[in-house]
Amino acid sequence: MASGLLLGGAVAALVTAAVPANNPSTGFDDPPPDKIVIKVATVNGSGCPAGTAAVAVSEDNTAFTVTYSDYLAQVGGNSDPTAFRKNCQLSLIVHVPQGFTYAIASADYRGFASLQSGASAVQRASYYFQGSSSTVFKNHNFSGAYNDNWQATDTTDWAQLVYAPCGVQRNFNINTELRVNAGTSSPSKVSFMAMDSTDGDINTTYHMAWKECPGK
Repeated sequence: MASGLLLGGAVAALVTAAVPANNPSTGFDDPPPDKIVIKVATVNGSGCPAGTAAVAVSEDNTAFTVTYSDYLAQVGGNSDPTAFRKNCQLSLIVHVPQGFTYAIASADYRGFASLQSGASAVQRASYYFQGSSSTVFKNHNFSGAYNDNWQATDTTDWAQLVYAPCGVQRNFNINTELRVNAGTSSPSKVSFMAMDSTDGDINTTYHMAWKECPGK
C-alpha cells in the first residue's frame, strides 16, 4: 500500500495555508525553497481500505491534502453492527529540506452527513510524531436532524505548535475517526457521516508552519 500512495498531481490545486510568511509576531520563516516530499508509509483502518486514500502536496509547500473514497460510518436500518465507527491511521514520511523543521498549524476536514432527528455524530482526529509522547486530540460534534455537507477545522495556537525534531527522521501520524450514534432516532432509519472524495472536493487539508533549525 505504501508504495502505491506516492505524491503526484492527482489532486487539484490546494488551498493556501493560513501561515504568515516572515511574520514578526510569530517568528515563522517562509516555506523552504526546496520541494518537500511526502509519501505514505502505512495506511490502516476501516475507513481507508487499500487503495482508497491518497495524498498530494501543494505547489508552495505549505499544505497537503488527503482524499478518501470509502470513509463512511453509519447506523440504523440494515447497517452492519460494526459500521457505526470508522477510522483511518496514516503514517507519513516527510522529507524536509536540510536545516528546516515543520509543524501542523491547522487541519480542515470536509464531508457529508445525514443524521436522523435524535441521532448524533463525532469527527475526531489526533496528531503525533513517531516516538513522541505528545498527542493532540480534537473532537467535533454534530446533531440530527442534519442533512448537508459538513466542515470542521482544527487549529493550534502558535505558541502550542509541536515541531518535528531537527536532524532526525520521524514519521508524522494522523489518526482520524468518524462515529455515529443512533440515540433516540428510529432504529429503522439510517444515519451516516462520510469523509469522502466522490464529488472531487471532499477532502482533508493540513496546513504547515515552517521554521529554521538551530545552527542552520
